[in-house]
Amino acid sequence: MTKLIHLPEPTLLFAHGQSVEDPRDGLTLFGPFDPAQAYGVRYGVIGTAAGIRRFIAWVERIQRPVLDEGSGRLRPPFPGFEAAFGIPFSTKPLVTVEIEETDLNKCVLIGEKFKRTYETAGFFTERILHAIRTEEDKPSIWFVIAPENVYKYCRPQSNVEKDQRIEAVGTMRPREARGLAKQPALFPEWNENAIPYQFDPDFRNQIKGRLLSQSILTQVVRESTLAHRDFLNKAGFPTRKLDKLQSEIAWNLGSAVYYKVGGRPWKLNTVRKGVCYVGLAFKRDERNTDPQAACCAAQMFLDSGDGVVFKGNVGPWLTGKRGHFHLTTNAAYELLNQAIESYKAKHSNAPPEELFIHGRVRFDDPEWNGFLEAAGSRTKVVGVRIDGSDDLRLYREVGAMPVMRGTAWLRDSRAAYLWSRGYVPRLQTYPGKEVPRSLFVEICRGDADIQTVLQDVLALTKLNYNSCRYADGVPVTLKFADAVGEVLVSGPDLPEAPLPFRHYI
Repeated sequence: MTKLIHLPEPTLLFAHGQSVEDPRDGLTLFGPFDPAQAYGVRYGVIGTAAGIRRFIAWVERIQRPVLDEGSGRLRPPFPGFEAAFGIPFSTKPLVTVEIEETDLNKCVLIGEKFKRTYETAGFFTERILHAIRTEEDKPSIWFVIAPENVYKYCRPQSNVEKDQRIEAVGTMRPREARGLAKQPALFPEWNENAIPYQFDPDFRNQIKGRLLSQSILTQVVRESTLAHRDFLNKAGFPTRKLDKLQSEIAWNLGSAVYYKVGGRPWKLNTVRKGVCYVGLAFKRDERNTDPQAACCAAQMFLDSGDGVVFKGNVGPWLTGKRGHFHLTTNAAYELLNQAIESYKAKHSNAPPEELFIHGRVRFDDPEWNGFLEAAGSRTKVVGVRIDGSDDLRLYREVGAMPVMRGTAWLRDSRAAYLWSRGYVPRLQTYPGKEVPRSLFVEICRGDADIQTVLQDVLALTKLNYNSCRYADGVPVTLKFADAVGEVLVSGPDLPEAPLPFRHYI
């Protein structure tokens, strides 16, 4: 069966049932597929005085078309937020929370990374929660405008320079703190000092994780993303070269905001009815004393384009010499059962006809038996392994451009190499810098037509509402696996109930 084929480019649906390949074309010409609230983006913003000023100036700027300097074919211009999405985005927030940079720096410059990130994230989340309790207006989304110091110092590998460092109080070894989480000490102050070590030392993940239980939607934005020319190096040039990315920033943030306030910018035009896709996300739980401990989550995407995340239990899922993650039969059953019950709730109590489970490794017998038990006799389940491939490159015999996106080499009836990156005729270019790598796609459990599976995978590369681009190189079922896992292990006591995908991105 070995042969080389080209799959047709999946199209997207927009308003009035119109379909095109590029989401930017569809939004510009027809508007979004699913309307959000007619009153527009109801938002709150928190940041320093300078950060809020930069954000309001950016919102004012995207009321009109945004053009890149020296823009080419790769990035269509942004037509303006209301022109693209059909709802207003006022320059006046419902709620504004202004913070003093000097007070914030008392947290940002703490010398120990766990305490520094915990206190900094808490500085923001406590003020957001206070505003929600006390303000009459209730925003649908909160913009967290992060100063550059927060980005610089509140990440896992960050360090504060010695001359700026504030000595941390009550520090301890992370392993000791994790032990206290399981067996508290007799002294309350020891237990309190251990709390920051139960959280991931990443500002964005902590913001998301600490507000999940309240179902608060956030969009974290760096100040330099909003006004890069305000941040210069010693030579007087912007520290971030974003002059040619202004329309892309407007498209990406605009699409993410529209999705988070309840609208669907577009919908896949090629997904078959009654089919859903589940991507498995695993993340090592560094806070756990068990080196095999990991959190598992399932991301379910429906034919409508909606995404829901289901949190599984933390368990010893890291198995084998190769470091692969595998669930027990019971854990696999519970996780997929949650997904199917959620699907039934959205489809008049009818289960999906077909359910494709995407993972990066082959499924072993115990976990596959759990999936089959959860699916029952009414749902056909197919296991698909998708991973990046380094063992094969494909070159065009003539021309400077690489092979076309959608090219696939069928190795046999159950496995193929798919080029989800490559030359795109609509863009008249290849939006990459290196020879594109292929995805290795294998039907490792169940039965399905390999070309149908490849077409689905190619379509799912266009379902990333967090960035408004032609397509990604990885299907959305796996694209955000690491990001979802990081939020889920960012702190203790995260909600078990499923939440829409928009809360994690």
